[in-house]
Amino acid sequence: MNEWISMGLRCMMIWASAPLFAGLDPVFFERLAYWPEVENTLGLVSLAENGNQSVTYQVTFQADWSADTHPEGFPGGAHFSPLIGANHHGNLVIWEPGGLATPGMESMAETGATSLLAGEIQSAIDAETAGDLMQGGAIDSPGDTDFLFQVDRRFPRVTLVTMIAPSPDWFLGVHGLLLFEGGRWLEERTVTLYAYDAGTDSGPEYTSPNMDTQPQEPIARLTESPFDVGGTLVPLGTFRFERVP
Repeated sequence: MNEWISMGLRCMMIWASAPLFAGLDPVFFERLAYWPEVENTLGLVSLAENGNQSVTYQVTFQADWSADTHPEGFPGGAHFSPLIGANHHGNLVIWEPGGLATPGMESMAETGATSLLAGEIQSAIDAETAGDLMQGGAIDSPGDTDFLFQVDRRFPRVTLVTMIAPSPDWFLGVHGLLLFEGGRWLEERTVTLYAYDAGTDSGPEYTSPNMDTQPQEPIARLTESPFDVGGTLVPLGTFRFERVP
């Protein structure tokens, strides 16, 4: 429990968190007390607003995928499609291992196009299960790119994806990453990125012709060639999330 006292106002905030496996986000309870002898209603509003303030993060995508890291069948023109995602709460699942890819996820993973997925995210925003659409640039690999985004106590989670290109339906991403832990916003978090199969195309190689998967299979991490190198599963890069003061 944290308590702040300012200008005759007392604000107490209690933070409670369910176990991570429960899939629930932190719950906040606030209690504001006002002493009449100190007339500062503006201060009361400010305390309430600060409690709901957005927090800014920079995400840096460091793409390490190359002929040196993944030599088997490494394709020409290797790149990653434009980043796309959202900040959201725990009730929204844009993608997850073991789940089926939505049409938007399928389109992103197979072609790099983001319009369908952006539409699905906008529907979540309209339903108030997501806060903002997040979009970044495409990059050659190896390479890096970054952009700023915001989260708040209502939408403290982040989902972000990009296509491994060229490929049948392979992608990198994070799903439901919680940036609020232990009663505070994380200063920094780095996520190592491994390849996932969207379960919508059965091509075995980077440049395989279209082989529509019927029935659709669950999203799964790719653990064989070309991502298993000499018996070791080699990551393709990282997402680094850093809080901006």
